[in-house]
Amino acid sequence: MERVDLNPPAGIVGRRADAYAAAPLLNCLLREVAEPLPDADGRPAYRLPGTGRLLRVRPGRRPADPELYAAGAWHRLGHTELVKLVAEELRRRTGLAGGDLPAEMIDSRDAVAALLTARTRASAPEDPYLRSEQSLITGHPCHPAPKARGGGPVAAWLPYAPEAHARFPLVLLGVREDQVAEEGDTRALDALGTAPPGYRLLPAHPWQLGLVADGLAPAFADGRLVRIGTTAFDTWPTAAIRTVYEPRRDLFLKFSLDVRITNDIRRLWRHDLLELRRTDAAATGAFAAMGGPAAWLSDRGYRTAAFAFEELAVLVRDGLRGHLRGGATPLLAAGLAEGFEGSPLAAASDPQAWWEAYLRQVVPPALTAFGDHGVVVEAHLQNTLVAVDRAGTPVQALFRDAEGAKLLADVSRAAGWERLVYCLVVNHLGEIAAALAEHHPGFDPWPAARRELARHDLPEIPALLAAPTLPGKTNLLLRWTDADGAAARYLPLPNPLLGG
Repeated sequence: MERVDLNPPAGIVGRRADAYAAAPLLNCLLREVAEPLPDADGRPAYRLPGTGRLLRVRPGRRPADPELYAAGAWHRLGHTELVKLVAEELRRRTGLAGGDLPAEMIDSRDAVAALLTARTRASAPEDPYLRSEQSLITGHPCHPAPKARGGGPVAAWLPYAPEAHARFPLVLLGVREDQVAEEGDTRALDALGTAPPGYRLLPAHPWQLGLVADGLAPAFADGRLVRIGTTAFDTWPTAAIRTVYEPRRDLFLKFSLDVRITNDIRRLWRHDLLELRRTDAAATGAFAAMGGPAAWLSDRGYRTAAFAFEELAVLVRDGLRGHLRGGATPLLAAGLAEGFEGSPLAAASDPQAWWEAYLRQVVPPALTAFGDHGVVVEAHLQNTLVAVDRAGTPVQALFRDAEGAKLLADVSRAAGWERLVYCLVVNHLGEIAAALAEHHPGFDPWPAARRELARHDLPEIPALLAAPTLPGKTNLLLRWTDADGAAARYLPLPNPLLGG
């Protein structure tokens, strides 16, 4: 882990923020738009077909130091210039202006700068699980604006940012009993405080409450809502930002957040909540039938106010303790990919053995849920926890987020399989494999991945292993064209499993 300067000059912070923000944007540009050319002076070079411009970068899973060819020489691009280059290229390519995306890309870089500064004054959690959840300064490695926070002032969101090692109490509201809307098991909410007679307890995320305060004023005025205070304890925001964890109570709560994070406004939408119990029940049943060690963290119920159904919704999720193997430590897969102090991936002395153990825990439950139970688990990096034993060896996988899961009863098998391959293989295994190879130059992780996949008798597996390409999500073009975040679009990427 890099040493942190406790008082870094603004110029150093700016350069680090540029580098953090440029890497995922370059990943998108090179994946979705650019045409590779022969190396320029030993560095990968690309042609941007819309403008005809030439670009080169320092290669790696986090490409860096972009340079543009002009007037017979290569010229270094800062993040602002890179955003301008990308915007002009996409305007030529699509004929569209790009809406808010150019501003989001700048906002994402500025958010990184604020986070880097805040981290010099904050202490990372001692708990390795929380540390892994709060480690994601880069975030989504293939998104043009992974750290954008809705364009709001830093002071509005920084106190609630996991990347700044935030912790904070929740606001406690009372909802008049005749205005409560809920489904499933929400008993954990009633233990957070005491509601006045005639009211039910409803916790609220402080950031979300500030965003929707004007719309709630009439409900406070006529008594449908009352303010009770705050929780007597802090909660820790996880990588999902709007999902918090309270370790002593082993309680996860997921809130609406009227802010665009990556591709979507992160509300708990009514239609998703109304489908939630059905999807969660299917996933819970699928993992129960497997008999362990893999586990599903159930989204077991929601509560909200009928007059602000989406704005004030809160989802109760299973904690960890009832699912974890004895002595195991859960870690966020995305944190393993990005890196954090104490990461067992970075410390693995035998990458082959560690990787084979990782594959044994992560791959079979996702494929079994699909093949035997018709559940498409969204097994990407931020929805998967990997528990390790005291030696750092993976011994269990835990999956979460019924909102992102799909049922084959609702989508075609082909569409479900494509989504699973993207989430599990491209997004998840691809990043962990690259991180492991980065720590162990010369190590090839893909033969073991091929062997693990080949052990399963799904009819789609032979075609997956023989396919020249895999589906890669086009987050840059998706955001540029302002498509719905759920309307995933894919382009073909070289299949590293081929012939491994």
